[in-house]
Amino acid sequence: MLEVQNLAVNYRGLQALGNISFCLAPGQLVGLIGPNGAGKSTMIKAMLGLVPAISGVVKFKGQVLKQRLSCCAYVPQRSQIDWDYPITVWSVVMMARTAHTGWFRSPSRQAQEIVAEALQRVGMWELRHRQIGELSGGQQQRVFLARALAQQGELFLFDEPLAGVDKKTEAILFQIFNELKSEGKTLLVSSHEWGEALTNYDQLMLLNRELIANGYPQDVMTLENIQRAYGEGLNAQLIHEGLETSYFC
Repeated sequence: MLEVQNLAVNYRGLQALGNISFCLAPGQLVGLIGPNGAGKSTMIKAMLGLVPAISGVVKFKGQVLKQRLSCCAYVPQRSQIDWDYPITVWSVVMMARTAHTGWFRSPSRQAQEIVAEALQRVGMWELRHRQIGELSGGQQQRVFLARALAQQGELFLFDEPLAGVDKKTEAILFQIFNELKSEGKTLLVSSHEWGEALTNYDQLMLLNRELIANGYPQDVMTLENIQRAYGEGLNAQLIHEGLETSYFC
């Protein structure tokens, strides 16, 4: 189980996150949603120790997560990656095995088999020798999904993996998310996608610098909660009505 207790982050003297607490069980696909600037990326990074927290404890299977990062696969937003760096698809995914083989050792046959299987699983095997910067946004996202798979972790954290991807990539992502869920993995997916995309999640967490709601999608995405997260007014009402007609009814 992933346990987060009283996680708080300040940024330039302002509160970016306040006292976030939740638990995620194995075999769950959980969506983390909220408006831009709500702190979704900050929360994931703080959980991993990539940004400093002023308080809070994050544990996975009873141990501090920062001491068990080898069991965690993290995929950052595409905007945080240098796509001009000269590296092939194969090399990007092989980086997932570095912790096991070491930086100065040649990949073992087992490592090569794991990487090949991951690339085939996401439909990127034929492009394994292509430079990563030559790929489309959806293809790039699939490569980083393959790298996460090659880590063979137990906890998967994805930051906006659906942003700017094509329908084929979106379908592949959710297919693999569900496969990982059936294997007993724990998945947290940050997303701004609405409508039918919400039906893919077992649980939703609605965030805007604090955890506004956490639970089944139909219980989280109420008008009251949406207004607390996105602000009152016509936009929140339209969002709610759109959800009711496309999802909840």
